[in-house]
Amino acid sequence: MIKAIIIEDESLIARELQSKIATVTPDVNIMELLPSLKTAKKWLMQNAMPDLVFMDIQLSDGVSFELFETFDLTCPVIFTTAYDEYAVKAFKVNGIDYLLKPIDEDDLKKAIDKYRQLQEKNMPYPNDLAAFIARFGQQQTVYKEKFIVQQRNNWIPVSTSDIACFIRDNLNYLYTFSGEKYILDFNTLEDIEELIDPKLFYRTNRQSIIHVNAIQSVKPHENQKLTVTLRSPLKLELDVSREKAPAFKKWFDR
Repeated sequence: MIKAIIIEDESLIARELQSKIATVTPDVNIMELLPSLKTAKKWLMQNAMPDLVFMDIQLSDGVSFELFETFDLTCPVIFTTAYDEYAVKAFKVNGIDYLLKPIDEDDLKKAIDKYRQLQEKNMPYPNDLAAFIARFGQQQTVYKEKFIVQQRNNWIPVSTSDIACFIRDNLNYLYTFSGEKYILDFNTLEDIEELIDPKLFYRTNRQSIIHVNAIQSVKPHENQKLTVTLRSPLKLELDVSREKAPAFKKWFDR
């Protein structure tokens, strides 16, 4: 039996992850759901090292990387987070798996299978983890400052700071805070998402990415979905799924 813990401050997400783990691999025993840095530190001080940790990065009382500064964590960690996918490759190069929320069961099973392979081959946990985390925390990603759009027969720049949202409707469109609309020469919203600051922009669903300052209001529904209304002159209404709602709330309320 694999003894594991989940460090996640959204109780709904934590319980869903526990349920998915039980579905894809019944031999993983989740010993504890830890909702904060404080409770995680207390648990690690009072208990033996688990075999595996499922860990969110941004917690309500800090960043989970602080645990590596306090404890000599020798067990593998599978990060489960809402951060943009551009960071995934960096973690995988360092031997740590990284699952983007909402977590897909196939990806979850592959991550746990990867853990098993490391254990079967008796491969050590990456020695450069602490150094990597330090580099990751110190790096400042340079994001795209402007997008070039076509207006009639001319190319014109639109500053990223003027962009209220990106909308996918057969083509990709850029909307400014003043209500202007332009076609973007990008194949997917994923391509755009990699170029913009995730602190300012959020992927609400498959069809939209919004700027935090474009939000006028957020309406919760009984089914735990959200409806986001953008400010005038846009006044667009965009849906956030039940699965993404907790991560969106955390991003919006920071």
